Amino acid sequence: MSRLRYMRLSLRKRILAWLIAVTAIIIVFCLIAVVHMKPILTSLAVARVNNIVNRIVVAAVTDAVNSGLINYDALVTLEKDSDGRVTALRSNMSEVNRLQSIITDDILRRLGEVSTSELSIPIGSLTGSALLAGRGPGIGIRMQAAGSTSAAFRNDFSAAGINQTKHLIVLRIDVYMGVLLPGFTTSTRVSNEISVAETVIVGSVPQNYTSFSTLPSDLEKYAQDYIMNNG
Repeated sequence: MSRLRYMRLSLRKRILAWLIAVTAIIIVFCLIAVVHMKPILTSLAVARVNNIVNRIVVAAVTDAVNSGLINYDALVTLEKDSDGRVTALRSNMSEVNRLQSIITDDILRRLGEVSTSELSIPIGSLTGSALLAGRGPGIGIRMQAAGSTSAAFRNDFSAAGINQTKHLIVLRIDVYMGVLLPGFTTSTRVSNEISVAETVIVGSVPQNYTSFSTLPSDLEKYAQDYIMNNG
């Protein structure tokens, strides 16, 4: 009877030792997984949010342009003199502010529809081993995102030929997103600049014009021509 009791006690000790060892292994694995999970989750979440925000912003601005909501003539008035030459460009600030408000509200509404998303991390990626990265079944993690946005129009002028100026109306949209993940939070900012309208302002074209180069060889040639023609 004592021998049987001894065998039972010995078996219990071995089982207890195995349980302790297995528990220790699981705890170590969980600690390693937690250490590697945060940067992986942060990278995945930021990349996912950036892609979603970029698609939403482009779609919102494209819909506004296609629907005629953004109209060059409504945003800008060209002032001309008696000869029809453009003398000034005046922005319609009330229309600009109205459009900025409408577009930001539309973007926020679209962001609210996709505020919750699922991320999947392969178990192998949590070990920290390059050989196991991306391998194994995925662990599903829920991500919650919320943010704010701002929109601003700006004018961009560039030369478009002899006495011609290209005028672009550019819409800059900044979206600030906070991302809630299990145990921690992260944030990201997504900026987009989209040309929404353009025109070419044509001035009077001169009968003659001169083009100069700044290359040393060309400057020497210009000097020789000047001396020959004015000697």
